[in-house]
Amino acid sequence: MLLYPAGFSFASLKSDLSKAMSQDGASQFQEVIRQELELSVKKELEKILTTASSHEFEHTKKDLDGFRKLFHRFLQEKGPSVDWGKIQRPPEDSIQPYEKIKARGLPDNISSVLNKLVVVKLNGGLGTSMGCKGPKSLIGVRNENTFLDLTVQQIEHLNKTYNTDVPLVLMNSFNTDEDTKKILQKYNHCRVKIYTFNQSRYPRINKESLLPVAKDVSYSGENTEAWYPPGHGDIYASFYNSGLLDTFIGEGKEYIFVSNIDNLGATVDLYILNHLMNPPNGKRCEFVMEVTNKTRADVKGGTLTQYEGKLRLVEIAQVPKAHVDEFKSVSKFKIFNTNNLWISLAAVKRLQEQNAIDMEIIVNPKTLDGGLNVIQLETAVGAAIKSFENSLGINVPRSRFLPVKTTSDLLLVMSNLYSLNAGSLTMSEKREFPTVPLVKLGSSFTKVQDYLRRFESIPDMLELDHLTVSGDVTFGKNVSLKGTVIIIANHGDRIDIPPGAVLENKIVSGNLRILDH
Repeated sequence: MLLYPAGFSFASLKSDLSKAMSQDGASQFQEVIRQELELSVKKELEKILTTASSHEFEHTKKDLDGFRKLFHRFLQEKGPSVDWGKIQRPPEDSIQPYEKIKARGLPDNISSVLNKLVVVKLNGGLGTSMGCKGPKSLIGVRNENTFLDLTVQQIEHLNKTYNTDVPLVLMNSFNTDEDTKKILQKYNHCRVKIYTFNQSRYPRINKESLLPVAKDVSYSGENTEAWYPPGHGDIYASFYNSGLLDTFIGEGKEYIFVSNIDNLGATVDLYILNHLMNPPNGKRCEFVMEVTNKTRADVKGGTLTQYEGKLRLVEIAQVPKAHVDEFKSVSKFKIFNTNNLWISLAAVKRLQEQNAIDMEIIVNPKTLDGGLNVIQLETAVGAAIKSFENSLGINVPRSRFLPVKTTSDLLLVMSNLYSLNAGSLTMSEKREFPTVPLVKLGSSFTKVQDYLRRFESIPDMLELDHLTVSGDVTFGKNVSLKGTVIIIANHGDRIDIPPGAVLENKIVSGNLRILDH
């Protein structure tokens, strides 16, 4: 498919085209189009840069240079980024079971090992999908503690217990930076040094013309939707550009533990850290990806494969349509990426300076509020695994993957299924099965404030297997849910589950309102 930039003129290209057509037909023609398009984008970016103030200029230039490199690659790539025929299951020893790592125990000097670590949380996302304004990390998830509160508590507990200095680094986006920095003051007296850096700010491009939508560097007013943070794969360049990478290397730090701030299972694991610092074969890993076993709910998650002799993360978007079902198969690809990653700082520095970090481009189409169709080019942090030496997957327990993406997830982590200790959630010992119930709350519960209004208190869920709730439903205090419970209020009906109700293997439908007499 040929894409023409806005203002494209056949007259201006006539001589180039006649040359191209005579040499190698369509491919030459496309190359001319590509070059013309890159030139147009370069001019647009230069125009945008002229609108930057002196204090914005340097970091804006870095952002736009990064975007140009990504855009260049986007124009060069053709077809699916993986050849399905080359995908193989990873060799047995390339994905180690967590039990084997844990069985090695911990050395006496675990404090000195911990002092080599930096914890990085991906904090670029907003809470909009859960009906909240501002950074997602500031949503209350347990006993009025936010994601950020729990993270700080976890690391402070480590530092106090082992007398260490493990810092916390937040990768913010331009969407979350200001609000996050305001809240950080409340942790001034905690025993955790907190640093922040911003991921890049790239211009969205018009789907038709492929030119940037932004006309200047501002991101307010008309320009609010013109910019985007380009996915967490941007961590390598942004961390390097911020100067923090060199600072930590200078302080003797050796590894970063990277995870999503909304994954409440992603706590510092001493056994994995010890495996990195004291490998049994003497050869250190530069990159460790925590994976866990797939369930039917995870079939779309990226999986680790062997590809051209290297471990490679393959996402569903890269899979040719004819092989999507095979990719989703729980029997062939048994594990998926939790996005809990342990990465060597020295390796990031080396690869970044060699411009050798290779990540597939994710093309993410969006429609802006005014109806304009745009695309944003993104990368994912785990995709870089193939660029590092001696990479490893560790198959961890499901408890290390506890993301809160929806209010259904929020209900689980707020319930008595979990107990909270020093910022870490652990499954209650009173739960007889190790698996988490399947919870599906309907659209009336999507926004956090609506969800909270519908529960007078969080139900007892220790013996729950499956909960589906749809329609206008409320829960009184001290409700207990067991087995499979399905509650469906039809349109126009309302169901109030009375205080103290015990629902075990029940379907409740129709209209159930219990009114005070």
